[in-house]
Amino acid sequence: LGPCRLLTKEIFRTNLLESLSYVLTDCDGVLWADNAAIPGSPEALAGFRKLGKKVMYVTNNSTKSRIEYMEKCKKLHFQADMDEFFSTSYCTALYLKKLNFEGNIYLVGSHGLRQELTDAGFNCSPIGPDPVPDDWMNWAVNTMKLDPQVKAVVVGFDAHFNLTKMLRAASYLANKDCLFVGTNTDEQFPCGNKSIIIPGTGCIVQAVATAASRKPIIVGKPEPFMPDCIKYRWPDLDPAKTIMIGDRSNTDILMGKRAGMKTLLVGSGCDSLDAVRRNVAENRLDMVPDFFVPKLGDVVEMMPFT
Repeated sequence: LGPCRLLTKEIFRTNLLESLSYVLTDCDGVLWADNAAIPGSPEALAGFRKLGKKVMYVTNNSTKSRIEYMEKCKKLHFQADMDEFFSTSYCTALYLKKLNFEGNIYLVGSHGLRQELTDAGFNCSPIGPDPVPDDWMNWAVNTMKLDPQVKAVVVGFDAHFNLTKMLRAASYLANKDCLFVGTNTDEQFPCGNKSIIIPGTGCIVQAVATAASRKPIIVGKPEPFMPDCIKYRWPDLDPAKTIMIGDRSNTDILMGKRAGMKTLLVGSGCDSLDAVRRNVAENRLDMVPDFFVPKLGDVVEMMPFT
């Protein structure tokens, strides 16, 4: 396992707990699978809070707004405040505000991403199905209308993504001055069933990027804008006193490593110890976590008050 250690009660109490002020956690595959809490996860975060640690939710999932995440947390018995949430839907809006972006947005995405963008004052195209015409080639060449005010294409997860949306997005991006922003590059979406593969946002972003021959700006993990957002909102955050908890080596762990944080991989989502061994064998040590547990709830029994 290289530098990765299996987390034990002794390591947790003597080497880790006292050094932490902030706990950053991914959501899907760590805290919950679809609409069910992963056993022990609510108690684990409650335990960190009881020990005086500040908890932040850091997710690449752009399908929900922060308000919707708050509602989900309440339903699944996680304590949460609005300023503790850093989703790619919210951080995409922050990124565009940082640029002082003006113009309309062609959006490939879901309700949560559109909500955060419109709440921030941006004009976005509608979401939902955009059917492919039977004579799609003739439609694309002779009938498809493009909004001349579109100055950015933003791509997140879209369950209705199809040829029509790819045509529109790529056509807008033919203008090299049109901004291209992707929320994240996750290849798969954890669903709790290892035999079913749910394609992630990265598949959609890559399809548009290939069609447009353009490279997107990625807002989410592992890219630096997301930890920058957290640091901006919480300026006292010290990476050396922070742990990033996640289920993906190439997003959660890589972001934490790059930012100088401690990292904990849980085996309840996308990656397992096999991924750790593979990254060690291939010398990709920036994707090797400091610690591993099968699920976040396992740390509850390691807490000093249990």
